[in-house]
Amino acid sequence: MSALPNCDTLLLDAQAGVLHITLNRPDSRNAMSLQMVEELRAVLAAVRGDATVRALVLVGAGGHFCAGGDIKDMAAARAAGESAYRDLNRAFGALLEEVQQAPQVTLAVVQGAVLGGGFGLACVCDIALAHSDARFGLPETSLGILPAQIAPFVVQRIGLTQARRLALTAARFDGREAARLGLVHFVESDAQALAERLDEQLQLIKRCAPGANAATKALLLASEREALAPLLDRAAGLFAEAVVGAEGSEGTLAFVQKRPPRWAQ
Repeated sequence: MSALPNCDTLLLDAQAGVLHITLNRPDSRNAMSLQMVEELRAVLAAVRGDATVRALVLVGAGGHFCAGGDIKDMAAARAAGESAYRDLNRAFGALLEEVQQAPQVTLAVVQGAVLGGGFGLACVCDIALAHSDARFGLPETSLGILPAQIAPFVVQRIGLTQARRLALTAARFDGREAARLGLVHFVESDAQALAERLDEQLQLIKRCAPGANAATKALLLASEREALAPLLDRAAGLFAEAVVGAEGSEGTLAFVQKRPPRWAQ
């Protein structure tokens, strides 16, 4: 695994091809400070080209995932003026883009507060698992501000009509409602069941070739912004490359020989 940066707001634990990233500011319910944003971006950059890292798991310390933006950073930006607010806000948007585009499979395991920025972070992960008692919401409009960087990702995740309802009412809801909306994929009623569901998903991910997963994820994301015919042309080329590439050759041989491919062993 690539060398990881030193972090003050994150706990990093790499094991068996999975990097577990814990948001570690429990005194503030893991509110997203600019330092945490920068450290998360540094971790993503460090592992981006590392094919030995199969998955990234995001969790929060102290019984909460993330309660949104950090009030202290907001207060510091106030003294510097409007441009500081803009830069602070945009940095978080850049983080969301980078999580969404990470070549690894990203998983969020959420409990407690999943608000504002934490809500957005759950939306950009490939797979989200929630405790049934987790509390989700977009509180920004109730504070007189906007979910500015989060909004496009929420719309992508749950659709425009539900995003409008949630953002314009600042409604709070639990993990079961999050599953009904399609924000999370699994909801469990206790910590043990949540851990078992995470392990199940990681085992499934490890059955898939890392290069094929990365290329498939990029193709799926491109389907939202690229015209269909050029996208299908490009996809055909990617398919041909994959078939004759190392993973395609190994996968075919493993199938014929009735054994797991090397990446799944």
